[in-house]
Amino acid sequence: MSKKVAVLVTDLVEDIEFTDPVKALKESGASVTTISFSTEAVTGKHGTKIDIDKSIGNVAPSDFDALFIPGGFSPDQLRADERFVNFTKHFLATNKSLFSICHGPQLMIPTGLVLGRTMTAYRTVQPDLYYAGARIENKPVVIDGNLITSREPKDIPSFNEAIVDALN
Repeated sequence: MSKKVAVLVTDLVEDIEFTDPVKALKESGASVTTISFSTEAVTGKHGTKIDIDKSIGNVAPSDFDALFIPGGFSPDQLRADERFVNFTKHFLATNKSLFSICHGPQLMIPTGLVLGRTMTAYRTVQPDLYYAGARIENKPVVIDGNLITSREPKDIPSFNEAIVDALN
């Protein structure tokens, strides 16, 4: 049975941080569901059109095995909506797989559950995570149990390998 992966995304996501990991997940046999504010397509920072499968009001985190949060300006917009914060919180609280790159970990900060976790993110997000109680490692990929984080587009190959391995 393939693993079900939720992807939280909206406009101005960093295109390659969405497209490359989603491709790797699908190629590994995972079933990927894109989730946003509504089912209208969204557009990446560099123009990539992304079809949305479900709106946040029509999904439950318990329906998924893993969560992927790509970076760009998307996570900052999503964290303003408590539904996305609560969706993310479920994965941290229940020890389900959570994958995030670049600015993606911004969506984890308002959950209150990064305290004591070892993580990485884009360099401007690292202090935010630190002040929220996370231990920061400035490495291409940081694996802390079910939580896999990465810094930026150049780290995508290592990130993809880690997230695919985590689902197998």
